[in-house]
Amino acid sequence: MTAIMPTTRLHLNKREITFLVPLYITGTVALISVLISLLFLRSGGVPGSADWIAGSQLNPGMAYALPGFLVYLGVQSVATTFPFALTLGSTRRSFVGGTLLWAVIASAYLTAIMTVLTLIELATDHWFSNFYIFDIAVLGAGDLTRLIPIVFLSTLSMLTIGGVFGASWIRFGGRGPQFIGVGLAIVIIVALIVILPAAPTIIAAFQVWWLAVLAAVVILLSSIGMWLILRTAIVR
Repeated sequence: MTAIMPTTRLHLNKREITFLVPLYITGTVALISVLISLLFLRSGGVPGSADWIAGSQLNPGMAYALPGFLVYLGVQSVATTFPFALTLGSTRRSFVGGTLLWAVIASAYLTAIMTVLTLIELATDHWFSNFYIFDIAVLGAGDLTRLIPIVFLSTLSMLTIGGVFGASWIRFGGRGPQFIGVGLAIVIIVALIVILPAAPTIIAAFQVWWLAVLAAVVILLSSIGMWLILRTAIVR
């Protein structure tokens, strides 16, 4: 643990991009969600009605806005910090460990923010106006036992995926992310070809916990991939 802490602190020194930018994005999405709710209100929607609630909870804004930034955050956490960390005496193993610890901290932070905002929304009867911003289906529809793992595992998945792309850029240059992107596309397409005939059966048997297992697999494979790639990366 002692060996990885310098790398973690190095990442945490980027306070704005780690802690403030997610708040900026969340606030922007919240504002847009309010404006959309006002649009529905002006078009005849009835706040609190069954149709209003159903439509508001289908708002996917948070799911669209944050992943792109989180992947970028994962990329830059490796691509911009790895050479500097090694010059300061960090080993490759401790760098990967410190980066993963930073990703866990960042994921826990965003999870805490979403949890607090959801609790406030529920406590104020949706901001005293029946505006659904965080009590939405993609975040567990106000159920904290679903929201917490959804946000934490999703955030950690995006950060570690970005870390692999950042590591591939360090190791192979511009072709690295291209190779990984093409490889992932091929794997996904082949998997869809294999499982497509059984899709109705899979959908009928689907359980939410499958997504948690999938996220855990993605995090594990991404972490291993980051380590394997950086083991032989040359610092330019």
